[in-house]
Amino acid sequence: MTESSEYLPEVVYGADQVGALDRRFIETFEVEGFELMQRAARAAYQELAHIWAMPGTLCVFCGPGNNGGDGLLVADIARDGGWDVRVISLVDTQKYSGDAARALSRFIDNGGTVEAFANQPIEADVVVDALLGTGLNRDVEGDFAAAIERINEAGDAGIGVFAIDIASGIDASTGHVWSHAVRADATATFIGLKLGMLTGEGPAHCGDIAFNALDAPDELYVDQPYIARRLTHRRLRKALRPRSRNQHKGDNGHVLCVGGNRGMGGSIRMSAEAALRSGAGLVSVVCHPDHAGAMSQARPELMCLGVGDDESIATLIDACDIIAIGPGLGSDRWAENLWTQVAASDKPLVVDADALNRLAREPFERDNWILTPHPGEAGRLLDWPTADVLDDRVKAVQTMHGRYGGAVVLKGAGSLIATHEELWLCTDGNPGMAVGGMGDLLTGVIAAFAAQGLTLADAASLGVYVHARAGDRAAAEAGQRGLLPTDLFAAIRGFVNPGQA
Repeated sequence: MTESSEYLPEVVYGADQVGALDRRFIETFEVEGFELMQRAARAAYQELAHIWAMPGTLCVFCGPGNNGGDGLLVADIARDGGWDVRVISLVDTQKYSGDAARALSRFIDNGGTVEAFANQPIEADVVVDALLGTGLNRDVEGDFAAAIERINEAGDAGIGVFAIDIASGIDASTGHVWSHAVRADATATFIGLKLGMLTGEGPAHCGDIAFNALDAPDELYVDQPYIARRLTHRRLRKALRPRSRNQHKGDNGHVLCVGGNRGMGGSIRMSAEAALRSGAGLVSVVCHPDHAGAMSQARPELMCLGVGDDESIATLIDACDIIAIGPGLGSDRWAENLWTQVAASDKPLVVDADALNRLAREPFERDNWILTPHPGEAGRLLDWPTADVLDDRVKAVQTMHGRYGGAVVLKGAGSLIATHEELWLCTDGNPGMAVGGMGDLLTGVIAAFAAQGLTLADAASLGVYVHARAGDRAAAEAGQRGLLPTDLFAAIRGFVNPGQA
């Protein structure tokens, strides 16, 4: 998905909103539904033939709705393209109606045949998933569940899997898996980009995404409701303008990083160094005395202070522009002293890791902070099971924003950023970033952006974007496995200078 993310639309919709766009396209712009189905089939086949350029055996699984109609028309086009095509229907073909019935008639009139599902291993070069589409709102059962398992079994054996509109079994609005879901190598989707493809379980099931608007006019989308907007490089370039030639370090902000309890000094050091690499003019660190000397020697640009259990850090709080607290903070008396002082200050905050757990135990609201939980921390902040957070990430991040204020980043595949103005979605990043310490870097990047004068909303959203893009660049250089947080530093520096990235 990351390879194609810059070519996807910026605006992202839920299932009902895409359905409304479809109806508006047909009713207001007088485009026949079957014509849209044909356009979708041509676009889908074009993408399929681009990925699997050599025709072979194509096995198309069709449901009875419009998604199945798309599949039948793709099968018809593929026969003309030299593929040996099998079509398997999950229901009696007499149950097809409307445009799907027209697609079935066209396929049969052109010499195609339809088989009933027999729950047998698939023998093909490519499997097409045209089972359920975007309207699914319940668990997948019976033959549909069995067909999905057969498709995934084929994918595990090296057979290509291509989904039409969305991988069957994925909730188009949330990314939730309805008990069974196809794992596709690629998905062709149409009219409106569905949020469920891009967050939660969606990215792992939809694979690489190709979008086609089916020649929809720009007017179709004017004033239409949507869920979120994707973060793009265009927005980053607008936010991070070239610096003035007479700029000095004081103009670039002072970040105070608080954390690094005994045995956990690496966490706060990574946050602090990420803040430096992201352009902060000054970065101070408050950590356990065990770490201050080594940290200063390893990275002399950091101003490190080791403090005891009851020491005041009021002078540093007064001097800084923003405080990043949480990485390696711990949960003892030392941590309690620092959290109490920071929480009582009126300085903007970036709150992560152990500080989020403290906030969950004694919740309060403020508007000048950014919270950066992963799903487990979000569950504690909401008093929800983690599974509930994963099932509806949009609801989770918006509930946290309403409860705690400020800006909230819900990390994970398809990170979401809730602000007062907008819900932002990051479609960049990769599985190699699932390693301890990556969140510590993000904390530092976000804090540095806020220190340099970006609003908290912009600092949160663009910090997530830069962090994810840096992870993708680092993974592209040497692979995802074995990727370390510190491998991102050079790439972060590149992306915070967007004219050179």
